[in-house]
Amino acid sequence: MALLFRSDPARGAVFRDAFAEALPELPFHIGAAPEPEAVEYIVTWTVPERLAETHPRLRLIFSVGAGVDQFDLAAVPAGVGVVRMLEPGIPEQMREYVTMAVLALHRDLPGYLVQQRAGLWQSGRNRPAAERRIGVMGLGQLGAAVLGALAPFGFPLAGWSRSPRQIPGVDCYTDLPAFLARTDILVCLLPLTAETEGLMDAGFFAMLPAGASLVHAGRGRQLDHGALLAALDGGRLSGAVLDVTEPEPLPAGHPFRSHPQILLTPHIACQTRAADGARHVVAGVMADRAGAPVPGLIDRARGY
Repeated sequence: MALLFRSDPARGAVFRDAFAEALPELPFHIGAAPEPEAVEYIVTWTVPERLAETHPRLRLIFSVGAGVDQFDLAAVPAGVGVVRMLEPGIPEQMREYVTMAVLALHRDLPGYLVQQRAGLWQSGRNRPAAERRIGVMGLGQLGAAVLGALAPFGFPLAGWSRSPRQIPGVDCYTDLPAFLARTDILVCLLPLTAETEGLMDAGFFAMLPAGASLVHAGRGRQLDHGALLAALDGGRLSGAVLDVTEPEPLPAGHPFRSHPQILLTPHIACQTRAADGARHVVAGVMADRAGAPVPGLIDRARGY
């Protein structure tokens, strides 16, 4: 029995210390294991090549990040559990980022930044929060955290998910067109799946009210770049805050880098903190060894 950590060595040292304290009997290896056939747990960003052949006793593979869409699940043997990162700092950081982004769009910050660069001094109208409808796509841990953070401002709140949900103070939808039609600032926190890849295209943006805006902190491959640019340039959308793109980083000269209605950040909404991540993986290994449910274990069929 052993654990293999395949990511940044400095982060690995933090994980190693946590395991030395909680599970000192479990051999912990960074980078490579001297006896690969003994490895039962792997912490990684991507699925290692020849996984089944190299690690025949593998029980769980843990993502070092919040999602698992970077994993090729087809390369993971059916009997191996896939675990996403559940770390308390992730919802905390997402609350901060989305609140910042929503308020920036609500108070027309992109337009004022353009004025600043142009040397202009012109005030616009401040709309009450009660007149700005916020819609959050994805009602898991992150979506619930974001909605809780936005509630005190007085925005009318709604959420969309594939399965029915009930959240106090939030209008929950499974009907996507109806949800989009009532949304002035759209927040995307969806995981990347076959159903969400390319979701935000021209038809999608056409279902939003004229002048709506977007906060995208889901996954880059969910957004059609050309469709967003056309929606902004044509007046369908008034602004966007983007933390994720495809590819990352964007090539030099990409229109997103200089568009006056786009605020672009380099995938920094959430960053896994090593100590908290280590505690999550320790808890998962201990649960597995005790025959208990593993926190963060995904539904392989859904991909999250």
